Amino acid sequence: MSTHDVDAISPRADSAAQATRVFWPEGWWRLLDFRIGIIPLPIYVLLIGLIAALVAVGEIKSDGPTMIVVLVVGGFTCAEIGKRIPVLRNIGAGAIFATFIPSALAYYHLIPRQIETSIVEFTKSTNFLYLFIASIIVGSIFAMDRDVLIRGFLKIFVPLAVGSIVAALVGTAVGTLLGLGAHHTFFYVVVPIMAGGVGEGAIPLSIGYAALTGVPQGEVFAQVLPPVMLGSLTAILLSGALNFVGKKYPSLTGEGRLQPHTDDGTDIHAVHEEGGEEQGVGHVGVSTIAAAGLTAITLYLLGVLFNHLIGLPAPVAMLFLAVLAKLTRAVSPELQQGAMVVYEFVRTNMTYPLLFAIGVALTPWDKLVAAFHLTNIITIVSTVVTIMAAGFVVGRLMKMYPIETAIVNACHSGQGGTGDVAILTAANRMQLMPFAQIATRIGGAVTVTVVLMLLGYFK
Repeated sequence: MSTHDVDAISPRADSAAQATRVFWPEGWWRLLDFRIGIIPLPIYVLLIGLIAALVAVGEIKSDGPTMIVVLVVGGFTCAEIGKRIPVLRNIGAGAIFATFIPSALAYYHLIPRQIETSIVEFTKSTNFLYLFIASIIVGSIFAMDRDVLIRGFLKIFVPLAVGSIVAALVGTAVGTLLGLGAHHTFFYVVVPIMAGGVGEGAIPLSIGYAALTGVPQGEVFAQVLPPVMLGSLTAILLSGALNFVGKKYPSLTGEGRLQPHTDDGTDIHAVHEEGGEEQGVGHVGVSTIAAAGLTAITLYLLGVLFNHLIGLPAPVAMLFLAVLAKLTRAVSPELQQGAMVVYEFVRTNMTYPLLFAIGVALTPWDKLVAAFHLTNIITIVSTVVTIMAAGFVVGRLMKMYPIETAIVNACHSGQGGTGDVAILTAANRMQLMPFAQIATRIGGAVTVTVVLMLLGYFK
């Protein structure tokens, strides 16, 4: 081989070596940095193959590691689809797709049976919805200023009460004008929307209706469940739209803060205590984060005990205990910082997998579809629009951020705790979870109690 040939080959060899070096490791690292949700692309592809292989050999079980993989892949895949659709991505399509696509897939048997069964078993046995809610509530409460916290909790009842009353009147009037009848519209369409979801709303409502009317509880439940589902979907869509409005008109929103200012004019988002800034505690260690997570779980279990002793819903009891701990300075600034890290971790990494599990295990697609006839749709939408519009107007009059108060009111027409997660995810305002729980749990319990008294009186 001549010297000329060697000289010609050398640049090509150098080019090939350079190309190899460019891909490895820098090119590979770029692939790892491209993510589907939180999942690096190569890991995502590998997990898809692993899930398919495990299905083929019958090894999909409801254990923790397997379900983490299945729910993370499913949740973030659906969310990414929603986030990439023009227009819809601006109104919370990520949360909607992560909840309702798996519901439809399960109903039409497009999810392998063993995956569906394992998700249902895992979701119901672990009850990790409440682990999520506990972490969000404790973290968001511990991040609030003490004085603003108590004023916010007292003030939020006003737009909630006004919205509920006005929505009941408007929804009933619309349904009556459309030929549904005032009695049917109020008791079987409007009230279920505001009853607090399925477990704490539609079920006790159907039991009460059955006892008072003599109609079998199953038949009543089949009537009141569709408005709950469609009302929640409407609230999710409208809350996502409000998030878009807030970006166009920043003066209307606190981006998750309920009130613009404290009495002295300082921003309520600055979390402070006497003697220094709570947020200025420096680096939060791993043990502190773990301690904060355990604190959230402890407060939830105390709520479970209170539920057993006095009948107060566990999330509400936990919420009040967290507020009490904040107001009495029972939790150190460092532990509060740890709770905020737990909050951010859970919000970022667990929301879409949780919604995917909810879609498969707790969202009956057929019931949602059953509500899709024109008179029902118009009545339900008018009810949800009214309760949110009332929250918007009253919140503004009370010098609260109108978009935030409207979103909290939307949670009163959601699908219980699962609806709160989807609504606040669509609105990108998970910090409002404590107030959402008030709207859902307390607002729902008051609604069910008052309506059963009315039905008993007017039957």
